[in-house]
Amino acid sequence: MNSLKIENLQASIEDKAILHGLSLEIPKGEVHAIMGPNGSGKSTLAKVLSGHPSYKVDGGSATLDEENILGLEPDEISRLGLFLAFQYPMEVPGVTIANFIRAARNARLPEGEKVKAVDFYKELYEHMDDLGMDRKFTARSLNDGFSGGEKKRCEILQMSMLSPKYCILDETDSGLDIDALRVVSEGVNRMRNPDRGILVITHYQRLLEYIVPDYVHVMSEGKIVRTGGKELALELEERGYDWIKQEAVA
Repeated sequence: MNSLKIENLQASIEDKAILHGLSLEIPKGEVHAIMGPNGSGKSTLAKVLSGHPSYKVDGGSATLDEENILGLEPDEISRLGLFLAFQYPMEVPGVTIANFIRAARNARLPEGEKVKAVDFYKELYEHMDDLGMDRKFTARSLNDGFSGGEKKRCEILQMSMLSPKYCILDETDSGLDIDALRVVSEGVNRMRNPDRGILVITHYQRLLEYIVPDYVHVMSEGKIVRTGGKELALELEERGYDWIKQEAVA
């Protein structure tokens, strides 16, 4: 089946166990959201799936369209079709946005082929216009000196240009004002289609008013403890995460 499938995933960092048997499946064409309190393992999940070297996989499996991704290098995982939008995007002085994205596109083409400059810039400018980004940003170093909102728009721009099979958005709403949140969410919504799965990781229900998920999962102590529809996010907003923990204990 075409999906991002995680089964009984266990992971740790510096001998501290973070993920405790997490299972989740995101088929193409669906948008899933993970919510949970600080320290529940949400960002760890995103980093493990993208091949972050600081995390150790202690058990379980994760496949992308039935192909294993655990233990692969981040670049290999990216080429297979997984994109991670970071909570805190890195600054890369000296590398322009245009050159960064163009190099990433070229790396995904068969050996000897390269994207045509005219076609590339036409597509790039179209996506920038959709995100309300000044076209002059193409000549600026990646995220260098950008505001929080500019960094997040740049992440969505990269995601749009690379057109991955699966997208993980790790707290993309972090640090965004209402206007930036709306623009970034519209960029994500434009990418929704039957051939792409999207996982949104967030603390707050407000993002899910703009990116309406098909399913909401609650994460606590390194695993999924509850799954429901979009109304579950509203219930969490009203009752808090302690309600979930109390139910789990009971």
